Amino acid sequence: MPMEYAKKVPQKFEKVDSISRQDARQEIDKLREAIHYHDWRYYIENDPVISDEAYDRLLNRLQELEAAFPELQDDNSPTSRVGSEPVGALRKRQHVTLMQSLQAALERKKIEDLDTIVRKKAGGDDCVYMVEPKFDGLSVELVYTGGELEYAATRGDGRTGEDISNNARTVKSIPLKLSGNGAIPHKLAVRGELFMTKSGFQELNRQRIANNQGPFANPRNAAAGTVRQLDAGRVAGLPLDMYCYELLDISDKEPSTHAETLDYLHDLGLKTNTLRKLCTTIDEFEAFRNEMEEKREQIDYDIDGVVAKVNDRALRKKLGTRDRYPRWAFAWKFPPRQEITRLYDIVVQVGRTGILTPVALLEPVDIGGVTISRATLHNADEVHRKDIRVGDYVRVARAGDVIPEVVRRVPEKGLKRSKPFAMPEKCPSCGDTILHEGAYHVCPAGLSCRAQLAGRLHHFASRAALNIESLGDKTVQQLVERTMVTDLADLFALEVDDLTQLDLYAEKSANDLYTEIQESKNPPLDRFIYALGIRLVGEHLSRILASHFGTFDAVRSATASQLSSIREIGDESAHSVADFFKDKRNNSTIDRMLEFGVRPRDADTQQSQKLQNATIAITGELESFSRREAGEAVESRGGRATSSVSNNTDYVVAGRNPGSKLDQARDHNVKVIDEKEFEKLLEGGA
Repeated sequence: MPMEYAKKVPQKFEKVDSISRQDARQEIDKLREAIHYHDWRYYIENDPVISDEAYDRLLNRLQELEAAFPELQDDNSPTSRVGSEPVGALRKRQHVTLMQSLQAALERKKIEDLDTIVRKKAGGDDCVYMVEPKFDGLSVELVYTGGELEYAATRGDGRTGEDISNNARTVKSIPLKLSGNGAIPHKLAVRGELFMTKSGFQELNRQRIANNQGPFANPRNAAAGTVRQLDAGRVAGLPLDMYCYELLDISDKEPSTHAETLDYLHDLGLKTNTLRKLCTTIDEFEAFRNEMEEKREQIDYDIDGVVAKVNDRALRKKLGTRDRYPRWAFAWKFPPRQEITRLYDIVVQVGRTGILTPVALLEPVDIGGVTISRATLHNADEVHRKDIRVGDYVRVARAGDVIPEVVRRVPEKGLKRSKPFAMPEKCPSCGDTILHEGAYHVCPAGLSCRAQLAGRLHHFASRAALNIESLGDKTVQQLVERTMVTDLADLFALEVDDLTQLDLYAEKSANDLYTEIQESKNPPLDRFIYALGIRLVGEHLSRILASHFGTFDAVRSATASQLSSIREIGDESAHSVADFFKDKRNNSTIDRMLEFGVRPRDADTQQSQKLQNATIAITGELESFSRREAGEAVESRGGRATSSVSNNTDYVVAGRNPGSKLDQARDHNVKVIDEKEFEKLLEGGA
């Protein structure tokens, strides 16, 4: 499309102080359009049409005009690539649709099993997969409105992520405005992988070491850490890149296949990966996987496997999803990288739930560019099965190219071996007698065990629990190490003056944390149950307990037989809950919380049955609910909130600017209701 400055850039521009505001606006629009175009040619197409010097002249001119006419500045101006003002915190963003994980396997047999499930559920339909590299980076959602980048968010818990828009705007491969050959949709949400190139990572670490800063462990950690910076100016210029690989939502008619989707995204100016192939058999999938494994060291970004996705989007909808992953996609992981080193000690670590884990201390060894000096040994039975002892040579791998683990012992002739490893009989932290439960050794001290405290405190404050956002890892460690918090109840005894004693806490940040703690005192019952960190009790089981018993006192006094009589609670979970509330130390901590004013809100047990077994999908923007709040409202009433539409869906709630789920509802003859009807449904109406 013809535009000014497409191929030729003036050597000089008119002086800024001699042009009018109207002329400045016109020139700014031309400059922005041209720079967006040249960004696309350089970073997406890898085919620049002007020199770097000419590009810099355009950008410098735009900066000059925006400085002279600040009222004409725009968040999506190319000048935002150099960073914006620091923010106080990263706000939360509700995803337009659930961002799920993938089923993954290392062995061909498991992949064949997953393929069989897909073909069976497809009802004999032909099944074609698009296979692509599995990126080892940071999953990100990009949302465009009116063709302009509205926001970017991390995956987070799959439902809610952190808004990283300011930082995303500095990444040159993320277009600030969509372009392309076809009509630009009013609303577009895509998923992609943000990563740091391997070459850029090495250069960044060289600079950090030269500046007496600690190097990053790997490109993934570097990308995740930098993209969460509060000051976008520190992110600008870092070697971050992004590939878009999935359509999440669109206001227009969506493409019929994944192959067409990737071409469509590319035509809109979004960067997509060309290393992909259509396959109809597992043999073809395996051949592509083997090819990518051979190429992985030559590729300038990390991959840890390959992904197969059903190409036909209509068939994807027929297959549907499960709670954590779609049925229409799965990953074939690469074998973990391995090296041999000496194990010089085995120490025992006490986790948040009291489970003791043996940890191998190793002579440092480099695996895939990361120095490994410790690795998990899982449990005592695993140590004995592998016959691993102090002083042995061992083969170490990074499971999923991330978590170090000891794979096996490497026999060494003439090496005199030490005694077999034995777990301690007393907790290394609190001295309580260890219980042996199946394959695990457990410290029963619960909330009073110091080693469990930091993990429990972090869990207690997590997003799905009491959501005390300012209580991060470093703050938790300081509170525990300085004995300012010796059990969970102590958190509510902290005053602003106490918090100002923490490193990097001024009066404002101390006040903010104090306020968050105070505001967390009246949580929903299910979140409080989850926050306590009862072994075997996750978010789902916490909701079951809350909806069944209604009050915290009722949950607290329930017997194991009463608990196991609930359909979704097994005997082991029932005994875990009952034993937790029988423990005197746990009860002492809970009683102190109540004394400090903690009051979990009762659940409406009648309300919890209003949507029993109903499946509801939500599309568009609601006035009175975020996506997460709407989903929680459905689930708290016994229903199921789903991110996809199928014949099993009972209702689709349509808000403003609905996406493709509205068309899916019509295709499947699913009843569509508006927000007022949704509220009536929540209240028990038909």
